[in-house]
Amino acid sequence: MHIEHLSKCLVYAKILLKDGAAKVTCMAWSQNNAKFAVCTVDRVVLLYDEHGERRDKFSTKPADMKGKLVNHPCPPYALAWATNSIVAAGCDRRIVAYGKEGHVLQTFDYSRDPQEREFTTAAASPGGQSVVLGSYDRLRVLNWSPRRSIWEEAKPKEIANLYTVTALAWKRDGSRLCAGTLCGGVEQFDCCLRRSIYKNKFELTYVGPSQVIVKNLSSGTRVVLKSHYGYEVEEVKILGKERYLVAHTSDTLLLGDLNTNRLSEVAWQGSGGNEKYFFENENVCMIFNAGELTLVEYGSNDTLGSVRTEFMNPHLISVRINERRQRGMEDNKKLAYLVDIKTIAIVDLTGGYNIGTISHESRVDWLELNETGHKLLFRDRKLRLHLYDIESCSKTMILNFCSYVQWVPGSDVLVAQNRNSLCVWYNIEAPERVTTSSIRGDVVGLERGGGKTEVMVTEGVTAVAYTLDEGLIEFGTAIDDGNYTRATAFLETLEMTPETEAMWKTLSKLALEARQLHIAERCFSALGHVAKARFLHETNEIADQVSREYGGEGTDFYQVRARLAMLEKNYKLAEMIFLEQNAVEEAMDMYQELHRWDECIAVAQAKGHPALEKLRRSYYQWLMDTQQEERAGELQESQGDGLAAISLYLKAGLPAKAARLVLAREELLANTELVENITAALIKGELYERAGDLFEKIRNPERALECYCKGSAFMKAVELARLAFPVEVVRLEEAWGDHLVQQKQLDAAINHYIEASSARCSIKAIEAALGARQWKKAIYILDLQDRNTASKYYPRVAQHYASLQEYEIAEELYIKGDRTKDAIDMYTRAGRWEQAHKLAMKCMRPEDVSVLYITQAQEMEKQGKYREAERLYVTVEEPDLAITMFKKHKLYDDMIRLVGKHHPDLLSDTHLHLGKELEAEGRLQEAEYHYLEAQEWKATVNMYRSNGLWEEAYRVAKAHGGANAHKHVAYLWAKSLGGESAVRLLTKLGLLEAAVDHAADNCSFEFAFELSRLALKHKTPEIHLRYAMYLEDEGKFEEAEAEFIRAGKPKEAVLMFVHNQDWEAAQRVAEAHDPDSVAEVLVGQARGALEEKDFQKAEGLLLRAQRPGLALNYYKEAGLWSDALRICKDYVPGQLEALQEEYEREATKKGARGMEGLVDQARQWEQAGEYSRAVDCYLKVRDSGSSSLVEKCWMKAAELAIKFLPPQRSLEVVRVVGPQLIGIGKHSAAAELYLNLDLVKEAIDAFIEGEEWNKAKRVAKELDPRYEDYVDQHYKEFLKNKGKVDSLVGVDVVAALDLYVEQGQWDKCIETATKQNYQILHKYVALYATHLIREGAYSQALALYVQHGAPANPQNFNIYKRIFTDMVSSPGTNSAEAYHNWADLRDVLFNLCENLVKSSEANSPAHEEFETMLLIAHYYATRSAAQSVKQLETVAARLSVSLLRHTQLLPADKAFYEAGLAAKAVGWENMAFIFLNRFLDLTDAIEEGTLDALDHSDFQDTDIPFEVPLPAKQHVPEAQREEVRDWVLTVSMDQRLEQVLPRDERGVYEASLVAASTGVQALPCLITGYPILRNKIEFKRPGKAANKDNWNKFLMAIKTSHSPVCQDVLKFISQWCGGLPSTSFSFQ
Repeated sequence: MHIEHLSKCLVYAKILLKDGAAKVTCMAWSQNNAKFAVCTVDRVVLLYDEHGERRDKFSTKPADMKGKLVNHPCPPYALAWATNSIVAAGCDRRIVAYGKEGHVLQTFDYSRDPQEREFTTAAASPGGQSVVLGSYDRLRVLNWSPRRSIWEEAKPKEIANLYTVTALAWKRDGSRLCAGTLCGGVEQFDCCLRRSIYKNKFELTYVGPSQVIVKNLSSGTRVVLKSHYGYEVEEVKILGKERYLVAHTSDTLLLGDLNTNRLSEVAWQGSGGNEKYFFENENVCMIFNAGELTLVEYGSNDTLGSVRTEFMNPHLISVRINERRQRGMEDNKKLAYLVDIKTIAIVDLTGGYNIGTISHESRVDWLELNETGHKLLFRDRKLRLHLYDIESCSKTMILNFCSYVQWVPGSDVLVAQNRNSLCVWYNIEAPERVTTSSIRGDVVGLERGGGKTEVMVTEGVTAVAYTLDEGLIEFGTAIDDGNYTRATAFLETLEMTPETEAMWKTLSKLALEARQLHIAERCFSALGHVAKARFLHETNEIADQVSREYGGEGTDFYQVRARLAMLEKNYKLAEMIFLEQNAVEEAMDMYQELHRWDECIAVAQAKGHPALEKLRRSYYQWLMDTQQEERAGELQESQGDGLAAISLYLKAGLPAKAARLVLAREELLANTELVENITAALIKGELYERAGDLFEKIRNPERALECYCKGSAFMKAVELARLAFPVEVVRLEEAWGDHLVQQKQLDAAINHYIEASSARCSIKAIEAALGARQWKKAIYILDLQDRNTASKYYPRVAQHYASLQEYEIAEELYIKGDRTKDAIDMYTRAGRWEQAHKLAMKCMRPEDVSVLYITQAQEMEKQGKYREAERLYVTVEEPDLAITMFKKHKLYDDMIRLVGKHHPDLLSDTHLHLGKELEAEGRLQEAEYHYLEAQEWKATVNMYRSNGLWEEAYRVAKAHGGANAHKHVAYLWAKSLGGESAVRLLTKLGLLEAAVDHAADNCSFEFAFELSRLALKHKTPEIHLRYAMYLEDEGKFEEAEAEFIRAGKPKEAVLMFVHNQDWEAAQRVAEAHDPDSVAEVLVGQARGALEEKDFQKAEGLLLRAQRPGLALNYYKEAGLWSDALRICKDYVPGQLEALQEEYEREATKKGARGMEGLVDQARQWEQAGEYSRAVDCYLKVRDSGSSSLVEKCWMKAAELAIKFLPPQRSLEVVRVVGPQLIGIGKHSAAAELYLNLDLVKEAIDAFIEGEEWNKAKRVAKELDPRYEDYVDQHYKEFLKNKGKVDSLVGVDVVAALDLYVEQGQWDKCIETATKQNYQILHKYVALYATHLIREGAYSQALALYVQHGAPANPQNFNIYKRIFTDMVSSPGTNSAEAYHNWADLRDVLFNLCENLVKSSEANSPAHEEFETMLLIAHYYATRSAAQSVKQLETVAARLSVSLLRHTQLLPADKAFYEAGLAAKAVGWENMAFIFLNRFLDLTDAIEEGTLDALDHSDFQDTDIPFEVPLPAKQHVPEAQREEVRDWVLTVSMDQRLEQVLPRDERGVYEASLVAASTGVQALPCLITGYPILRNKIEFKRPGKAANKDNWNKFLMAIKTSHSPVCQDVLKFISQWCGGLPSTSFSFQ
């Protein structure tokens, strides 16, 4: 903590003059850091502001304090309560820190410091992390170290003349410390640990380890960031547009909003600074770390929620925190986020539970909750906008092609864009009601303010605002928020429209539900519902009166509640409310007012009201007055007066009711007159059935039957007839059926006709069944009839089944009705040609079938049913008729389809033919299609050209005619137009220049000149030039001359005349138009003279043309070197020497004859003493067919150079001659030359190149021994390159071995390496083994190590592991035949482990792993040996089971498969079932690529590992897997096995080495791998033992079977375990 002196708050002079000197006893800052209080010794409190200006003054009195924590050695004047301790000090000059229980934590002793005085006061910082103690002229500072958990002393603050400090006070934010002195002075100090500037915008002041003050330098606002748990604040960052604070402590995360001063501290375990923060939401901070999203609400010290998601994009997460308060809702905190790309989860953050999950069929790319959190909008990648209602869990797709969407702030109004439409949902509860308007740009945002809402749209470079209906927004928002007063006030401002009326209705409903009756009354008034408005007005008056008289809510008064129930027509509820208040009269009045007398009487009766009888009389009188005789009769009936009731019923014209009453009462039946009156009235009213009932009751069956028949009550008539008139039953059944037919109840009539059982009735039954469409019943009846009767009805039924497309039934019925042709027609109409044809072939001759089908097809054709006709033609194999039909009717597509199907070879010709026909008919577009299908695009172009449709011709040519076809068409089009039209066309097509070039290429020069004249004047010279070239080719030279000159190319005219050897004309044109070409004319003329061998004339012409060089060249070409030298000497003397050299070169080129000339000249130079020139001349001699001559000349040159020329020159000559001699194979001669000049290395190189190795070695040895290694190295490279490995062995064995490896001669390599040391041998053995493993020959690699041993080289470990892995993974190793392979692997690993024991790798993890591999290999080898002996089957099975504990090194699926099969083979079905079931789970896991779904419950408390490597492939073939799957399924279905592994006496799995309950580990048996629990046989080597029973069994098997492989196992165990036990046997 650093303390800096800032200012003096009190001026001594003021106190001395005004109040006198006063000791300052204590000081304190206010909670808001705005005021500072100072108390002096006279108990007066002075108040100051933070700048030291005094603001107030008042006196105090002391208070009594009680309680004791600890006894301090002296009065503790200085006392401070810090974070973890109480710091006390006093006059003994010692500072003691006490714990909260009073024990001493730490002591600072200054009693021996002569400079220190007594401590007078102390103060702890607001965070409790620092304590300042005052003494004389000094402030001491103690800082708490959280890491060391002790107080540490900082450097004290010395202030001269301060005198005794009597009071100390910290500012609440820890940034200031004030010290009061004995003399009345107050000093202010700035306190901080450190201070820094953040981005030149913020000042960070660390006033304590856990407290930081953040100050905005521009605005001056400050925020105190503090850890409430006292943790040290690490780096502070200001993020999110410089508004939000983020800071870490060791265990918490600090967050804050600088604008609102809301701070949070939440528990947070550090994650290396990998968190990502998102500040898009003003209320909550979103933190994303390691796939987890955490939400922290600003101002809260608890995390709001945490979810798992991989999609951290602000557009894919929506959080709403109490953004729009609604009536009746305390906290509304919702989160919507993506679980995966197609699944949205919605979480209630208050309760911490999921309130909705949306599974979508497409990827979601945007989502947002509305402000109340009740609706969720989301858009998928197909730009479809969906609305999800969280309460009803319903999803609605509301818009397609949505490019923009946004909720209007402060409302539930939605704005979206669909292409060029702006869509607005003012009522999101009705998503189908959308307001749409057209826009011409893209929506970019929403702006709401000033009483309006605008949608901003960019149209080009301008921004246009579209204003929304603020009224609709305002009303919807008020309704959603439950503010009905606001909604009413808004509606008052609107005119009455259908939309406004709907709003009033909505508001009235909601106001009634909320019991806001005044608002509801206003709504009904506005809607014109006068009765409701009046009723509510009266209700409101009652409520208001009650509220005034009794206080409280008047709407709770019972009369108000009852009236509201009445308004909703819930009279029972109103009655209940009245009766609860014992307001019986009011309930009765309500019912009477509504004329609901029954309910009124019921209330009176229930409550025993004295006016009950009077009510009944009044009710009866009212009924009679209102002529309600029926109701009055019912009332009399209920009172037991039957006669009066019957009289009233008859008066009311209701004889049926009178009859019912008579039938119910026996005493009334006795009144004959009454009964007659009633029956007469019933018959008069045609109520025959009721009259029949009455007659039957009084035992008059004749009249009863008569009435039943008249009233068509046939059921009662039949029942009566069966009892009284049996012969009438048949007639009645028929009559009943006829009646039902008249009533159109045909299906009911059928059974009655059948009951009538007559021929006439059978036909009626059939007709009824057909009329009732009871087809199955009709068929049943028909099948019972004779053939003649039934045959005419079968086709009708068949037609029905044909209409249902049940053609097989229809066919059968048609055949039963002798209407086979109708069946064929049915199939034909249905397009089931095959069935029709099959049926026709059964019944008709083939030719008749063809005639029938063709006739039918022609009929179909006439009806325009061409497809049906086609099917008929094709069915009888007459496709040509169908083709002709389609052609006749110009249905060319169908025609082409059939031709392609039946005559594909004619398809192209057909297209072409149709194209010509259609062209002739003027159907050009259709013709185009067929021409193009025939690949005749040129015909299409010509068709459009001939019809003047150049645009179409151009289109076709461009699309189908290759790169330049459309250009040619455009050219012809333009040519047909001519003039400026052609220019405009070609310019539009961008082909003007190309057309000009095309015209010139096609010799249409007039058109080309016309185009260039009108638009491309710069092309005119080019066209003239091309025209001139055309004329030249045509032999029109004079016209061509004129065109060349017009083109500005007179030289071309000159060249034309020169080409034709018209020298005079060429000379004329050149002199007139191109003087520079005169010389070329002369040269051309000279060339002609040369061709005629007239050298003299040619020379004269060339000299005239001032071209002596050409003359020189012509002479050289002619071989006239003397003339050439003459011309050179006279006209170009500077080239004479070069010409001389060229002559010499030419002589060289002439071969022997030329070389002899050079040799002669060299000899002449030599004789003349010109040795240098002689040497040059000799050196110019080249191979002329005589290498001896060349060698002699070169040697002569070298000899002369060595003898007569300077050393430098002679060295140059030898360096030239030497390589040339080497080049012709004269290596010795070259070497001798080099040695003459002491060029030893060059001489050695010459011998090396000539492969004269002995000479090279001798020269190196005798002349320069440094080169001996050089020669040896080259010799080795030579042998390597020549592949002479045998010779190389003697020189460099390692190089020879490497060469063997390169050549793939591994056998020779190993054979040679065997003769070297052990290290070299195993280097190449390892290389060979690696090669074999890569080739998949692991067994050969294993054989290598069997032969040569396995050294303990760490670099070989991977090879051994790979051999082991390949061996245990290979198929076919679970057999007796595989013993020798397993034995080899076992022996190699044993050899390796023995070597490891002696190496530095002993007891290393690798050593332990190889020991485990050795044990596994021993188990495998012993298993193979046991498999060869029948009596050792269980031993083999136990070994397979024991191997399961090593599945971390073995393929798990193969191991479980082998163990399961072995257990199954020896009858251990429980184990077999569990192991094979595990095997199937593993195969499924291999397919899925993960072991996460494996169930380990079967292997709990065993040593079979759960965490095993997932095999990369299936180790068991599909067929065997299917066999296992079938067996396991069969056993599971039988349920005869218990899925539990067998247990031993320890209570654990019998093959487990470890007892789960005790943790004791047993030794594995060397023979079976099972744990040894008793009868142990121990071997000399520690840790090796066997079960005595298994050991004896193994020995006995060897004794009886004499198995060599079992003897080998025993031999290995003897080696491995240091010998066999004394009880063992010996086998020779």
